[in-house]
Amino acid sequence: MNKQFDYFVVLAEMRTGSNFLEANLNAFPGLTCHGEAYNPHFIGYPNKTEILGITQAMREADPGRLIETIKAGTPGLGGFRFFHDHDPRALEVFLADPRCAKIILTRNPVDSYVSWKIAKATGQWKLTDVKKRRDGLADFNRAEFETHLAELQAFQVQLLNALQVSGQTAFYVAYEDLQDVAVMNGLARWLGQDDQLDSLDKKLKKQNPEPISEKVRNFDQMEQALSRLDQFNLTRTPNFEPRRGAAVPSYIAAAKAGLLYMPVRSGPEREVMRWMAALDAETEEALLSGFSQKSLRQWKRDHVGHRSFTVIRHPVARVHAAFCERILTMGPGSFAKIRKTLQRAYKVPIPDEVDGSYDTVAHRAAFVGFLEFLKASLSGQTGLRVDASWASQAQILQGFSEYGVPDFILRETEAGAYLPAMAQQLGYDAPPALEDAKPEQPVPLSAIYDAEIEQMVSAIYQKDYIGFGFGRWPGQAA
Repeated sequence: MNKQFDYFVVLAEMRTGSNFLEANLNAFPGLTCHGEAYNPHFIGYPNKTEILGITQAMREADPGRLIETIKAGTPGLGGFRFFHDHDPRALEVFLADPRCAKIILTRNPVDSYVSWKIAKATGQWKLTDVKKRRDGLADFNRAEFETHLAELQAFQVQLLNALQVSGQTAFYVAYEDLQDVAVMNGLARWLGQDDQLDSLDKKLKKQNPEPISEKVRNFDQMEQALSRLDQFNLTRTPNFEPRRGAAVPSYIAAAKAGLLYMPVRSGPEREVMRWMAALDAETEEALLSGFSQKSLRQWKRDHVGHRSFTVIRHPVARVHAAFCERILTMGPGSFAKIRKTLQRAYKVPIPDEVDGSYDTVAHRAAFVGFLEFLKASLSGQTGLRVDASWASQAQILQGFSEYGVPDFILRETEAGAYLPAMAQQLGYDAPPALEDAKPEQPVPLSAIYDAEIEQMVSAIYQKDYIGFGFGRWPGQAA
């Protein structure tokens, strides 16, 4: 017998046929499924108090102990059923374990939702005798169904991604496959079993064999609601940006105050840092930076009641600042290699030297050329890195969340009011004012901004516009 796996898990949901699948798995002499081992409300089955001597309290204290017990204490190959709302600590253990066989059971979400509604209405979750069948109809609720669908899809995406990044595969079973003895025998062979079944378990009966139109009380309303769902996700905003990390070393803490700044590059970083230094009457050199996750945790322990924040900038102003600071000029912090590549490979009309002949016409042409490059770059169509200076702010904040989200996300136009208020919460009675950002050099954005630039930037940074509610750039064109 193939010993590729030490145990198995059936990843399913309510009303997907997992009871029937378990019954057929248990029909194989070498397989034992122990029910919903990690259901938060019971262990295994509603009328049981333990699995192989492990009680629910013992499982809660150490989720991994139950898995080890199932591996060691089950004759043959043991396993269990697991739903999206079961103990996530166990999910973390078995998803990463290649010695765990993953069986993924799926069903049409409309069918599973209707079956769930009928079971709730009738109180009948299993049927072994047709004579005892209870009739009932489902009442379709659009919001409830959309929540149900979103939870199922999110769990399936989580499973798929975890298997992909760990180089594993799963055995997929559809609800319709459960009546096929050949599929069940194939699953058993995949699990390393030599025995085969001649027929399937006959105890459990299908509870609601009628067409779905006869099982839903408000079927017309359901049809209308489902027609409005974006079944193929046609309205999604494609995202080809690389994932970003938390960037903890870039975080800046005040010299004394319990304030932590999580900078978004090409934002008002200098102005915020000057404000933080002035808050404690210190120089900018006194600000704390270069954190590791360990040292930042210690800083937080030492500053009980701390506040963390970030400041986001209108995408037009931000990308123009990135262009001026990183690409156009040749000073400290500029990207000379990227600049040369933009000139040579992408034909962006950036002058070798910004001198007296460089005017607003030349600046606008160079900036528009840079925006054209960014459109391709953020769509994954160039070989140049997507630098944090011009990555979308939504993606940067998503990276922050790997360590911890900021307490406050401030718009640049509102930071002058909110930062002093935040300082007052920490006991500073007369905090300093935040300086306004100075116009970019050598040509300010207001000199070149128009509807075309707004349209280009909004297309590139659609996630930021939608996610943070940005409208047109509020500055004034020349």
